[in-house]
Amino acid sequence: MSVHTTRPRTRRDIGHYVNDTLRDRYFATCDVLYAKGAPARSETDVETSFGTTHVYRYGPANPADESRTPIVLIHGAGGCSAQWYPNTPGLSAERPVYALDTPGDPGRSVQREPMWQPERAAQWLDEALGALGLDRAHLVGSSYGGWLVLNGAHRRPGRLASVTLLDPGGLEKVGPRFFAWLFVGLFATCAPKALRPRLASWLEQPVVAVPELRAWIRAAVRAFRISRLAPQPLTEDELRTLGTPLYLALGRRSLLVHPERQLERVPRLVPGARAEIIADTGHGPALDHPGLLNARMLGFMEDIDTLDRATGRGDGGA
Repeated sequence: MSVHTTRPRTRRDIGHYVNDTLRDRYFATCDVLYAKGAPARSETDVETSFGTTHVYRYGPANPADESRTPIVLIHGAGGCSAQWYPNTPGLSAERPVYALDTPGDPGRSVQREPMWQPERAAQWLDEALGALGLDRAHLVGSSYGGWLVLNGAHRRPGRLASVTLLDPGGLEKVGPRFFAWLFVGLFATCAPKALRPRLASWLEQPVVAVPELRAWIRAAVRAFRISRLAPQPLTEDELRTLGTPLYLALGRRSLLVHPERQLERVPRLVPGARAEIIADTGHGPALDHPGLLNARMLGFMEDIDTLDRATGRGDGGA
């Protein structure tokens, strides 16, 4: 008599790894990137209504800065918080930094319920911040993470000191040119080594030329299956509701948004918003120019904290 065991059926609305072997290979490529950034002070898992969120905590260098309003980093789709390795040294030198692995993307978080719907996504972010004990934080989001941050600022802004959007989703409907760019970029990772630097420059895709990034992206594509609908952009009326201080950095050659259009549109709809176009980059300004973007972000956050102190809100929340 033989006994048959059945693996639990994978839910179609939940992101998942293909198998444990590919997951572990992917984690190994993540760890290579983490080692290139600031060393994490700690790692922790916090529970939300949508699953377990894995969080890395960094810095600051000076213990006296522990009380400063912290930075929370939200990565783009198809990756994890390892993408922030060029930024964590500079940011965590001055403030506490938390980098979250978004449930539903290939990281160390574990998704149990769908959260692609705008209200659910905002609830996840608010619950994660609350579980970390962060009553006030500067949020930074890249690409899909930018949509998560922007959506959170619209629906649940209570914990947010500011939002920084790096070539974000949420401003325009994602068009065919962006998906074509992603596909060609992934194909280019298989190109002969001698061609990769030229392709990386042409595509504005540093992952093509940087071996560690190339290995990371390819491992993620093999290991993980994302199961969610593409987010819809916020309407102009929704953008007008934003009261959280906002800084927007756009890549001059972005294919996700039209930079010149959003440079005019966002400050018009969101009073007080700062927006600028970053030269010599496409969809990855913080990856291509980490020193410049770190300085811009830290300067913006310092201005917000100075204003908060002047109006009695204070600088704290870590």
